[in-house]
Amino acid sequence: MYNEEVRRGQLKMIKQAIYHRAKSAYAYAYDKETLHIRLRSAKNDIKSVKLLGNDPYDWQPNEKGEYEWCLKSTPMIKQHSTSEFDYWFIEIKPTYRRFKYGFILNDGIEELLFIERGFFSVEDEVIKKDVNSYFAFPYLNAEDVFKAPDWVRDTMWYQIFPERFANGDDSISPENVLPWGEGEVTIDSFYGGDLQGIVDKLDYLQELGINGLYLTPIFESPSTHKYDTVDYYKIDPHFGDNAVFKTLVAEAHQRGMKVMLDAVFNHMGYHSPQWQDVVKNGEQSVYKDWFFIHEFPVVDEEGAPIIGTYETFSFTPYMPKINTNHKEAKQYLINIALYWIKEFGIDAWRLDVANEISHEFWRDFRKAVKAANPDLYIVGETWHDSYAWLLGDQCDAVMNYPLTKAILEFVATNHIDDQGFVDTIVEALYRYPANVNDVMFNLLDSHDTPRLATLADGCEGKIKLAYLLLYSLIGSPCIFYGSEVGLEGDNDTRSRQCMIWTDAACEMPYFTHLKRCIELRKEYSGNLEFIYHHQNTLIYRKFDEHHSIYFIINNNPYHLTIPLIPELKNKEVHELYGNQILSFDETVSLDSYGFMVVKAR
Repeated sequence: MYNEEVRRGQLKMIKQAIYHRAKSAYAYAYDKETLHIRLRSAKNDIKSVKLLGNDPYDWQPNEKGEYEWCLKSTPMIKQHSTSEFDYWFIEIKPTYRRFKYGFILNDGIEELLFIERGFFSVEDEVIKKDVNSYFAFPYLNAEDVFKAPDWVRDTMWYQIFPERFANGDDSISPENVLPWGEGEVTIDSFYGGDLQGIVDKLDYLQELGINGLYLTPIFESPSTHKYDTVDYYKIDPHFGDNAVFKTLVAEAHQRGMKVMLDAVFNHMGYHSPQWQDVVKNGEQSVYKDWFFIHEFPVVDEEGAPIIGTYETFSFTPYMPKINTNHKEAKQYLINIALYWIKEFGIDAWRLDVANEISHEFWRDFRKAVKAANPDLYIVGETWHDSYAWLLGDQCDAVMNYPLTKAILEFVATNHIDDQGFVDTIVEALYRYPANVNDVMFNLLDSHDTPRLATLADGCEGKIKLAYLLLYSLIGSPCIFYGSEVGLEGDNDTRSRQCMIWTDAACEMPYFTHLKRCIELRKEYSGNLEFIYHHQNTLIYRKFDEHHSIYFIINNNPYHLTIPLIPELKNKEVHELYGNQILSFDETVSLDSYGFMVVKAR
């Protein structure tokens, strides 16, 4: 770990920790005229950083009449810090959209020039004037700027697992339907949730503040989860029909809500007509090249799948993997996406198992769907570093599981402390450009994970604190259905419990809390700055050119007094969450898992 003691014990700058790369998350176009440039250095090692550079063609005569490159220096700010690193930032607007640059690093002992070629003395005039030794952003092409729909930044998502959300039409329920919410939930338990049930609850969701609906798969499938699609053009009969879905989209749009569907294009269902043709006709099937088949037949004499003869999602024989690079299969899938956009007006696609499908497929997918609706939002399901999918040519965002883990491990399970939380969030922010972070799909739980309420052992304080963090960090937040009533579940089957419907649902503490978090998020967004953290307490702010608000958090099971930062000491403040005026002195006291959201007056 790089720290002050290490720094005092050595005389040289810690060069090994210094990192920058052009045309990456460390140097990117934020918009058609603005560049963001970042630099990483060891914690507390560098005292100041200046950006040194200019247009590569800006040459002027010196006092000797010799033409030389005109360099200009501008101070950078230390934007974030972790336990090991400091992160520096500057925003610039190159006049002619070209820029060559380096960094002047000062650690209080020495000063170095850091350029693409390496480290040099700032007194080395030969290197300093060698324009071709610098980092380069050759040209800011507007068409290369990462673009995601503007509406996403202000969208509060609500994920619905349709089979378990609400039953609005008893006439279409499965024959083996169970009484709502009764019995042990298994992967095969049908309870009769449908699309009409969602339509019936739109006013309820609007009251909560929701303006984005994410539905897990709704196309024809024999399972409860519908990730084994039989017919991509048909709403599952247990959910209704295409007409009901059209009504759902229209009613949602009338309330200002966006609708996102789940695209399961990595694999098909075993009972899909294409795969059944392979089962029946073997090597003579016209669809055999739509899949990754190693040998025929793919079933035994009794019709059971022969494991290993074809590739699947995970090791599930009933989900054969699609060869998305096959020309006809690719076009078939893209046409499906276009159909639901053009015919029903959906606003977004969530891409299931996006990381196991080729980048080339997603590039073609993006071109097609963005041509149909330039304002469409594309979210990939990945669980790891996803920079390769977020270059502006594939996804607009991914499901932000690093943020999920940070909040859950800090608040729900106490696996990391305040330093670990700050480290994880800052590293996540520097993994991607800011315009990507703005639209990341943030969540705490889903149909694939244990629920927050279970991980937090039902502790109301922890649960509320986790949601406050979700709605105050950067990105587009989503809650899983039932979060507002404290629904529990310890795995991907039991997390899909039936929604609890009571007349007093809107009066429940989590509903009220989430509603207030959503209200604050809609009113206050912006950049993030961690200011103070110690003993599992945090003070951070969200700010833009119009406002600056502070979040003060006590993530401890006991009352604690927190020293205030200078910006809040001896000030009268507006506590926004409870909408009250308070007078601060040198400290503030918070109950266990307590928090305040304040704005200095």
